[in-house]
Amino acid sequence: MNPMFYSLLALTAVLAATANAGGPPVLDIYGKPIFGGSYYVLPAISGPAGGGLTLVRPPSDKQCPLYVGQESSEVEKGTPVKFSNWRSRVGFVPESADLNIEMDGAATICVQSTYWSLVPSNLSIMNFYVEAGPKPKPGEDLWGSFFQIKRSGEFHNGYHIASCSNDGDCMNLGISTDESGVRRLTLLGVTSPFPVVFMKASDIETSPKTMSII
Repeated sequence: MNPMFYSLLALTAVLAATANAGGPPVLDIYGKPIFGGSYYVLPAISGPAGGGLTLVRPPSDKQCPLYVGQESSEVEKGTPVKFSNWRSRVGFVPESADLNIEMDGAATICVQSTYWSLVPSNLSIMNFYVEAGPKPKPGEDLWGSFFQIKRSGEFHNGYHIASCSNDGDCMNLGISTDESGVRRLTLLGVTSPFPVVFMKASDIETSPKTMSII
């Protein structure tokens, strides 16, 4: 059968699913819908501002739990993530839908899952860091453990990652740098939004290995 027929059939399926999902699919850097698998979260603006998202040490003298941060070098892609638990039954990851995000790697020094959740930063200003920890349980506070991916109109296939309250108010995540130069993902206080793009990781890149921690 004509390959064009299959392409049109696939496109029709995606459009129908989009209508049911309430939002279009999130796209990778090549414009392909994210259906599953692991993806690097890279800055939409490449350069000396840093590389992809990864795991970093906590903002204290403790070793655990780990936090989500950014590679200091623009050549480092960081640690891939996986998306899960959106409510619509579509196969692709939809925009502006509550979902869980997990770092996709093997064992860490903390020997626990690496799902994202918001925790207070203990700064003088009201702010939150993104901690990597246990998988959220049903019924837990959606505001702290669920995130949304929202399109950024400033960049081609660029997005912001946001935290949204039950009343629909959303705040984008940004990057804050401490006095030691460690860059952590932060719910916006005084930082600027962190625009990102998604690049699919290969099976080799996500094979079991111990994560390196900044």
